[in-house]
Amino acid sequence: MTDFPFDIVGFDLDGTLFDTSADLTDAVNHALGLLGRPPLTIAAVKPMIGRGGKYMLQQGLEASGGCDPEVLERSYPELLAFYGDNLTRGTRAFPGLSAAMDALEARGVTLAIVTNKSESLAVKLVAELALGHRFACVIGGDTMGPDGRKPSPAGIREMIRRCGGGRAAFIGDSIFDIEAAKSAGVAAIAVSFGFLMQPVEELGADAVIDHFDELVPALEALGAA
Repeated sequence: MTDFPFDIVGFDLDGTLFDTSADLTDAVNHALGLLGRPPLTIAAVKPMIGRGGKYMLQQGLEASGGCDPEVLERSYPELLAFYGDNLTRGTRAFPGLSAAMDALEARGVTLAIVTNKSESLAVKLVAELALGHRFACVIGGDTMGPDGRKPSPAGIREMIRRCGGGRAAFIGDSIFDIEAAKSAGVAAIAVSFGFLMQPVEELGADAVIDHFDELVPALEALGAA
């Protein structure tokens, strides 16, 4: 099929492609436990996800007794080491993802990831889930340098370049995803099942989907608009 309106579809990772909340919560609680802090629930950690691991830990420290900058710097490597060793114990793809990717690939679409997770961890996670072959590139929060994290559009622009150019859309669950997509000049779709920091209607996306079954129809509708 060659009449599909988008050549490239990019995805955020945490809270969009995969429910990583259990493993990220375990990593936060590992770091907190080393400090004698009480553990946090998955529900408490979910809104902290999306701006990178250090921000997540900072919020976790604030929620469990306060965040001292020295403690943050000392604890962050502990979180990363634990998470890197336990990336996919509880991580699962959101329902319908595989079928949606199959449908997009059948239409000649190139798939990619742009995440604020570090590139090395993102690549390792996707590989451990045996999905590395599905994505033409993985752009991490550190790939484009210190100012390249979303909401910067740099990662999405690099995604388009690495995927050979063409009309692109981006799928995410946070205001950072939607702002990055809009700044890059691409269509933005929000998922209502992600790690939302605010009501999905407030993100300003071009479309909202409640399940991956709705992704291809939403893209077709945006292309026709």
